[in-house]
Amino acid sequence: MQWIKKNLFTILLLLIALAGVGLLAYPTFANWWNSFHQSRAVASYMEAVTNLDKEQYEEILRSAEEYNKKLANTGFLWKLSEKENEEYNAELNINDTGIMGYISIPKVDIELPIYHGTDEAVLQIAVGHLSGTSLPVGGENTHCVVSGHRGLPSARLFTDIDKLVEGDHFTMTVLNRTVTYEVDQIRVVEPTNLSDLVIEKGQDYCTLVTCTPYGINSHRLLVRGHRVENEQGDAQVVADALMIRPIYIAPFIGGPLLLILLILMILQSRRRRRRSRALEQAWQELEAREKGAHDDETTE
Repeated sequence: MQWIKKNLFTILLLLIALAGVGLLAYPTFANWWNSFHQSRAVASYMEAVTNLDKEQYEEILRSAEEYNKKLANTGFLWKLSEKENEEYNAELNINDTGIMGYISIPKVDIELPIYHGTDEAVLQIAVGHLSGTSLPVGGENTHCVVSGHRGLPSARLFTDIDKLVEGDHFTMTVLNRTVTYEVDQIRVVEPTNLSDLVIEKGQDYCTLVTCTPYGINSHRLLVRGHRVENEQGDAQVVADALMIRPIYIAPFIGGPLLLILLILMILQSRRRRRRSRALEQAWQELEAREKGAHDDETTE
């Protein structure tokens, strides 16, 4: 207890520094943690795809294409009934995780699993496919829409898609087929404006949706792409597990703070030693004066 009282200032400095380092390092660590789990989710999905036999694969793809054809005839289902929602969630759900594929945007280093629906639980960790829009398998008369958050402290997600410009590319991988889209339109609209998300006859579109402006989120940023042929065509062999590169920021933040803390502790320790020496010297001088006075009285 006595030691705590003597070192209370140092302990408080240490606690403040640790709290500061923790707050500053949290976004980096949380983003790394989410990236790790996103990578695992994609790897698990791709493993499930490799375990499908030819008949299963063809049936899943045929069902998704039929679903899209129905939407092309009836129009998008902006509000699904309970039965329609069950039918939607059953499409492309090959491993019962809700993942229907993944999106890659090389320019901004994004590789994220795509889940059914845009519930908040999904958007906190990945991107969601807007239910009632075309499934992301491509094809004439389709328009797939996927949505993701930006600016979350725990995950990058769609934070950087505002850096995309017309001519950039992104891909949608579903089953073992990758479809490439080239950005051809970027718009900012009101949240209730859905006119840019409808199917256009003969087109194969995919639109990425996120909130804007950054931190205000009063509007929606729509980044649309039209399908183009990639160098390998649409068919793609399933690759090994993706590796998400972690961001090493915490050491650069924590290092200087800990150095400052160490300097403060050293200065505090030196001040205590100086005070202790000064006090000891004062006591010695006082004792010397008292002894001199006592010797003078004895002489008299």
